[in-house]
Amino acid sequence: MLGVATRLGLTSFGGPVAHLGYFRDEYVARRRWVDERTYADLVALCQFLPGPASSQVGIALGMLRAGLAGGVAAWLGFTLPSAVALIAFAYGVRASGVGDAGWLHGLKLVAVAVVAQAVWGMARALAPDRARATLALLAAVSALAWPTAGAQVVIIAAAGLCGWRALPAAGVPPAGTLKVPVSRRLAVAAWVVWGVLLVGLPLARRLAPGPALAVFDGFFRVGSLVFGGGHVVLPLLQAEVVGPGWVTSAQFVAGYGAAQAVPGPLFTFAAYLGAARGAPPNGVAGASWALVAIFLPSFLLVVGALPFWNELRKRAGFQRALAGINAAVVGLLLAALYRPVWTSAIARPADLALALAAFGLLAFWKWPPWLVVLFAAAGGAALSAF
Repeated sequence: MLGVATRLGLTSFGGPVAHLGYFRDEYVARRRWVDERTYADLVALCQFLPGPASSQVGIALGMLRAGLAGGVAAWLGFTLPSAVALIAFAYGVRASGVGDAGWLHGLKLVAVAVVAQAVWGMARALAPDRARATLALLAAVSALAWPTAGAQVVIIAAAGLCGWRALPAAGVPPAGTLKVPVSRRLAVAAWVVWGVLLVGLPLARRLAPGPALAVFDGFFRVGSLVFGGGHVVLPLLQAEVVGPGWVTSAQFVAGYGAAQAVPGPLFTFAAYLGAARGAPPNGVAGASWALVAIFLPSFLLVVGALPFWNELRKRAGFQRALAGINAAVVGLLLAALYRPVWTSAIARPADLALALAAFGLLAFWKWPPWLVVLFAAAGGAALSAF
């Protein structure tokens, strides 16, 4: 399991949707470890859970193959290659300075293009009608007017409530039966641990303030509350790490741009942020601490949900709440496109021109993200010469 997952971690470019395609080719078509129906059930489950959907599908596949140890092996293999690359990038940024190199400014500009493409695609899929588009716009306005980590949580919860009360049920494929090597007792224990940590970490942080606890609490909360995974993590992470001054806005956006050039899950951006902190825990220790914190909810939620998924996915109220949350996610990402991404990168007409070119290459020419990152880095270096 570890070897197969590591190969996927080294070669899976293109974001969560592409990752799911790589997983299907490897685990279903090539190795036949699961059938098409089981794989579809796992994808449906992970779309309904907060956290990085593609990583959670990998964890679930590992658990079905080899129990809890298989889930850990699948996560390690898929995550470590990009985490190591981003830690190395963080050390390079700290040594050279974020504002000194034109190619780093190019990474900020490609982040504008990547997030704009994500907003565009997600709006068409998750807010296609007037009701959900209205929820998305209200979420964006609220996030811009109230730019704190607590606001993100309130917006998500309010959107879920509105969806539950007012939206039609989202379409869900017919339920299959998953044979899971996880008992319901262990599943309940996982839910309890997740809930205790989600509520208890902020309280412990107030009673015994310290940087290590603050970092773990911040990244654990992000991993617990981000629906949709991928680029949706940007606004919550920005509120958690830029607001308290752990990294600067320029460091944040440069790292986000670099994360587009590496394979594997975008949540490994947390490794860069942990390593780039200006105070301990930072470096490799900070990266490891942040990485464990942001992915731990995924393990707990997958373990907790697998035995109950067959019953849960049939509940219409649950589907409606998720439709509202997904619409709010579009709004949060739209707000993040303006701040910090746009405000940290676009300072002159030439910056906007390069960002538009990168967007066109991604959206219309279908260049792979890593190649667009190289293009933007070279363009940023050229612009700095003038």
